Amino acid sequence: MASPNSLHIAMLPWFAMEHITSFLQLSNKLAQRGHKISLFIPKNTQPTLQHLNHHPNLITFVQISVPSSNVSLLMTPMDLFDKDIEVLLLDLNPNIVFFDLAYWMPTPRLTHCLRIKSLLYSVISPSSLASYDLSYPLRISKGCSNITEYDPILHAHKAKVLAGFGNFEFGKGAIEGWTTALVQSYARGMDGAYVDYFPTSALLAGSVIPEAIASNKDENWAKWLGGFEAGSVVYCALGSECRLEPYQFQELLLGLELSGMPFLAALKPPKGFECVESAFPQGFKERVEGRGFVYGGCVPQQFILQHPSVGCFITHGGSGPLSEALVNKCQLMLLPNHGEMVVNARVIGNILKVGVEVEKLKIIIKMACLPKRAYAKL
Repeated sequence: MASPNSLHIAMLPWFAMEHITSFLQLSNKLAQRGHKISLFIPKNTQPTLQHLNHHPNLITFVQISVPSSNVSLLMTPMDLFDKDIEVLLLDLNPNIVFFDLAYWMPTPRLTHCLRIKSLLYSVISPSSLASYDLSYPLRISKGCSNITEYDPILHAHKAKVLAGFGNFEFGKGAIEGWTTALVQSYARGMDGAYVDYFPTSALLAGSVIPEAIASNKDENWAKWLGGFEAGSVVYCALGSECRLEPYQFQELLLGLELSGMPFLAALKPPKGFECVESAFPQGFKERVEGRGFVYGGCVPQQFILQHPSVGCFITHGGSGPLSEALVNKCQLMLLPNHGEMVVNARVIGNILKVGVEVEKLKIIIKMACLPKRAYAKL
């Protein structure tokens, strides 16, 4: 039940599952303090998220129709439904809006005209957020020189990926523009040098790690994982936005097979395929039967990472999965595929030295947006 001094808070995450779950976990923390939450989510995702809602009496899902797409195409529909959001905000009349990457949210036409405070809640790592800013050299010259010792120096192909990501038409002006404040889901101990670099004050909320609450569905995962020795299972998950090319998908599976270790891979079907099974390499299913499992749907990631059988986590390097992994005992292997993950891989692997960044020619070339004929010349 909402308290007399409670606030009504609207939550608008980026519509990738890792971002949505981070906003939902923040919603749980705020609802625990008696605040009322309206969380915007893509239509048809509520059944997947319902069990993570620990305060259904205070947290309401507001469903929005958004076409499923990859990261660059997802930006377009998110940019286009600002009118729908405006209508919903007029109806809901919240006190505060926490938003993610929607550049139009902090503009005067919306939150300022509606007299709603807007807070940019960034689940993207501070190092990545700082790296998107092209005024980096200027900021360094104005007193943020301490960041240089933490500079995540990138390979040329990965710098190209990051530069391209920064050119997308979203998020512009969110930090230096109209937002009331920047809130980061990080702590000063790991990211202080990068946070000091921001042109606006940043509120550090710390990592909001989801609680691994067992459900009936988790029993099947527990039974399968329980059939292997402690620390022996390789868990691979590349995020809800990543759809590999068929050759990348098959090479990844063949690599897991060649490891000789038991493995669980949670991957979306590769491009051009409706299900993961139809894209398997020839004879793969029979060869790994009993020790390898590839699943194309959502999995209880925190539950899996906490299981004693899991010893290695191959991840795309998104900030959410990294936060979940760092509080567990599994080893980290990073296979970034775009944006912030490129910087995260450098920071985790080269600066903090708590993980290993994977270098793989064909995947790297593809991520760098080069045509296939280019790597034939390398």
